[in-house]
Amino acid sequence: MQAVSAGDLREAARLRAVERFDVLDTPREAAFDRITRLIKTVFDVPIAIISVIDGHRQWYKACEGLAVNEVERKATFCQYTIPREEPLIVADATKDPRFANNPMVSSDPHIRFYAGVPLRTRDGHNIGSVCAIGYTPREFSDRDIAILQDFADLAMDELELRQHASSDALTGVLSRRAFIDQGGKAFALAQRQRFDFSCIVFDVDHFKSVNDHFGHAAGDKVLSGVARQCSATLRDVDIFGRVGGEEFAVLLYTGRSGALESAERLRATIETMRLAHGTQEMQVTASFGVASFDPGTSSLQELIERADAAMYHSKHAGRNRTTAWNSSQGDQVRPRRRVLKAGQIVFNARMSTIDCTVRSLGEDGATIDVSNTAGIPGQFLLAIRADRFEAKCRVVGQAERRL
Repeated sequence: MQAVSAGDLREAARLRAVERFDVLDTPREAAFDRITRLIKTVFDVPIAIISVIDGHRQWYKACEGLAVNEVERKATFCQYTIPREEPLIVADATKDPRFANNPMVSSDPHIRFYAGVPLRTRDGHNIGSVCAIGYTPREFSDRDIAILQDFADLAMDELELRQHASSDALTGVLSRRAFIDQGGKAFALAQRQRFDFSCIVFDVDHFKSVNDHFGHAAGDKVLSGVARQCSATLRDVDIFGRVGGEEFAVLLYTGRSGALESAERLRATIETMRLAHGTQEMQVTASFGVASFDPGTSSLQELIERADAAMYHSKHAGRNRTTAWNSSQGDQVRPRRRVLKAGQIVFNARMSTIDCTVRSLGEDGATIDVSNTAGIPGQFLLAIRADRFEAKCRVVGQAERRL
C-alpha cells in the first residue's frame, strides 16, 4: 500500500470541512443564484458558477450558463483552484498546457477564459470555488480579481449563515445542525429517565432522477411537499429535520412498535402524494429505516446510524418500504457511519481506477458516489489513501450514481 502523502492528508481535512457545511446535493437557493447572476452581469461572461468539490466531482450550488449541475473533478478547471490560496486566472485556455486538451476547451462549450477564486472557510480549507468563464480570451485586472474575491466572500458568508440556521431554507423543518442539537438533548433525557425513544430515517426514492428528468424546480417541489405532508402527520412533540439532500429524520418518544407504525404512516402518506409539474404528474415514494433506543445505544449518533443502515436495507430490498434495525439480523443490517472521503475504485489488476466519494462506511460495506456507474465491475478494490485503507468490495445495490 502506498504511503500517505501530505496532499492526501490535506485533502482529507478539506473534505471534513466540506462535510461540516453539509451542502452537497442540496437544492438551489436564491441567495447563491443571485451571486452568480451578478458575476455574469458585472463581468459580462456567459458562465458563472459557485461550486463545492468532493472526492470525485465538482458540484454546482449555483450556476448560470450551463445546463448540467456537476462534472467530474478531473475534467474541471477548478481542480487547480482549490489547492491554491490565490485566485487562478487563465487568459486563454488554448495556450495553457494544463487546459489546452481539456474537452471543454477543445470542443463544446469551447471555453477560453477562466477566473476562479477558492471558496475558503474561516479555518483555511478550500471547499470549492467561485468562477467566471468566457468563450473568448480576455485579461482580468487586479480590480476584477478583487471584485470576484468579494463575491466569493459573500458566498462563503451565506454558507456560514446557512450552517447556523435552525430551519431548513427550502422545507421549513429543522436544519441538520438544529436537529442534532435538539435531538442530543432529547436523547440525553431518554437515556437518563429510561424513556422509550426511537429514530426514523427516510430518503426520497430516485430523487436524482426527478432532478434530471423534471429539473431542480420539480425537485424542490418534491422535498417541500414531502416535508409538508410529514409535518402534518407527525405529533408536535416529535423532532423532524432534513439531515441531507433528500434525507429526513424523526425522533420520537416511543418504542419500536410505535416507531414502526409512525414510519408506515409516513410512508403511506408520501406514497399517496401526487405533485403536478406543468402538464405532468409526479408520484413520490420513500424508503424508511427505524431504530429504537436500548441499553447498548451509546449516543444519538449511533441511534441515527442504525436507522440509516436499516433505511439502506429498504433501498436494497426494492425501496418504498420500512425496515427496523435489529442486532439479531447480523449481516443483513449493520450501522455505517456517515463520512465524506476521497476514494478510488481499483480493478483490472490495478491498471484501472475510478475516482469516487465514500459517503458511509461500516464493517460490512460502504456507500459510494461516482460520476457514472458505466464500466464499474461487480467486484473491485476500494482504496482510501488518506486512511491507508483498502478493502475488496462486491456491488450489492445501485441507484443512479450511487453504489
